[in-house]
Amino acid sequence: MSASAMLFERQQDQILLPSFKALLSVITLSFVVCTSEGVYAKTAQEWVETEFTPSTLSREQQLQEMQWFHKASEPFRGMTIYVVSEPIDTHWYEADTLAKAFEDVTGIRVVHEITGEDDVVRKLLAQIETQHNIYDGFISDSDLIGGHFRSGAVVALSDYMQEEGKDVTLPTLDIEDFFGLSFTTGPDGKVYQLPDQQFPSVYWYRHDWFSRKDLQDRFRKLYGYELGVPMNWSAYEDIAEFFTVHVRELDGHRVWGHMDYGKTDPSLGWRISDAWLAMAGMGDKGLPNGLPVDDWGIRVENCRPVGASVRRGGALDSPAAIYGIRKFLDWFRLAPPEALNVTDKVMGEWVGSGLIAQQIFWYTAYLAQITQPGLPVVDADGAPKWRIAPSPLGAYWQEGMKSGYQDAGSWTFLKNTPEKRRKAAWLYAQFTVSKTVSLKKTMVGLTPIRLSDINSQAMTDRAPYLGGLVEFYRSNARYYWTPTGTNVPSYPKLSPLWWKYMTQALKGTQPVEDVMHDLALAMDEELAAIGREDPGPCAPRLNPQSPKDYWLNQPGSPKPELNERPPGKTLSYEEALKAWH
Repeated sequence: MSASAMLFERQQDQILLPSFKALLSVITLSFVVCTSEGVYAKTAQEWVETEFTPSTLSREQQLQEMQWFHKASEPFRGMTIYVVSEPIDTHWYEADTLAKAFEDVTGIRVVHEITGEDDVVRKLLAQIETQHNIYDGFISDSDLIGGHFRSGAVVALSDYMQEEGKDVTLPTLDIEDFFGLSFTTGPDGKVYQLPDQQFPSVYWYRHDWFSRKDLQDRFRKLYGYELGVPMNWSAYEDIAEFFTVHVRELDGHRVWGHMDYGKTDPSLGWRISDAWLAMAGMGDKGLPNGLPVDDWGIRVENCRPVGASVRRGGALDSPAAIYGIRKFLDWFRLAPPEALNVTDKVMGEWVGSGLIAQQIFWYTAYLAQITQPGLPVVDADGAPKWRIAPSPLGAYWQEGMKSGYQDAGSWTFLKNTPEKRRKAAWLYAQFTVSKTVSLKKTMVGLTPIRLSDINSQAMTDRAPYLGGLVEFYRSNARYYWTPTGTNVPSYPKLSPLWWKYMTQALKGTQPVEDVMHDLALAMDEELAAIGREDPGPCAPRLNPQSPKDYWLNQPGSPKPELNERPPGKTLSYEEALKAWH
């Protein structure tokens, strides 16, 4: 080859080689992308087929939702986000299973921390006060809604989904399918939290014992009416006395007609603030909470809290409230001695021992633990020997009031979280409640949030093994058992007062009237302090004090003293379920 020919060939290589390398790079990149997409598709399909079954969606619809999450997550791949929630089965499932599935589908790593409920509240408050972003999302109770809409620190999700977060909001989220939205909506009509799990506090009892003819005959002879599901506190007390004092022993074991908890702990405050005084009948009519006086005894006027004491128009030291606390304390005499030294979690599991006849205040969050095979409260075929039913109501309760408490742990996002991190966390939140995974999550944790899930065939098939939970959520009861409402301007600041003063009541060092008077004054003082820090239009501004008789003679709450021991009333289980409708 001539020198000139060799030079020409070298020049041609210098021209063609970069083009060839570029083409090769494009081909290689396309191969990697295609391979990555292939791996993703296989991974998504594996999750859908092996874990996210059953679902109210078809397999194809599930894969379409997974594809949407995969595509929407592109700008956030490689990020690590941090969220926090309380320790119930539902959240353990999210932390252990859904976080991994989300990472596989989106490439976003989630550190899902599980901690005590009280600690979640403290962490949320600390992040608001310090303006330092630690967590990108919180699953916190909707009980905090009164502070959320007042503070200006919490993202209004109804706005977010239409504006900043529109590009990362799941088209098939179907917000109207969530039956707890009334609990997470402020007086301004905006949704501040997205329900992640829900469970009520209901009446629990041994259906097999109540169905025994020998016990029915014996109860009728002693009390003059039928042994059945108690509709009022008088009947509940009679039944508790019957099993604790008169029956005493069944199948060779000491049995008790009542169970509760009284250990000094934040959960002792929830025992009362979680609508116990509403069940007594302390507040006003209205849903999801009484207006103008709610189940904390706080009166609001034009969205402003104006007092908790009777002298300021509240009801926390009213006859109905005093009655509610007296019954709570008095019934410990009908419970096992251990009751005074346990927390809510231990109490919730105690019914699985087979020694308790009934419990007036039982969280269904513990339902999964008492459906385990081999427990004395479960038949050989797995069917429960117990049932849940409408909660008995106190002497001051009136038609149109809320009937009990329902926890609604809900996704909550703060404005001080950087936009990119908030979007990535919002994707994870939606993943945990998406229709692809929500029914399976409900089957695991038994804390339903969607109408489509609770009405599914899968839940119909499971219903006989859940003792009334499905019937509860398919009835109007889901709207009458409600969380703390918007009258409470700062749950983190006010809730510690409950367990402080309930501890004093349990010690018995002063009369219940004095304890409730002191609690009402402390609540007023804290309301005033919150109001001094908040110039907003819905901030607390206390009413001037008036004589108690003035307020007790006004319509509604606070209510004057009534007959607190009306005749006991019971219904059969079938009749009681009709009451839910």
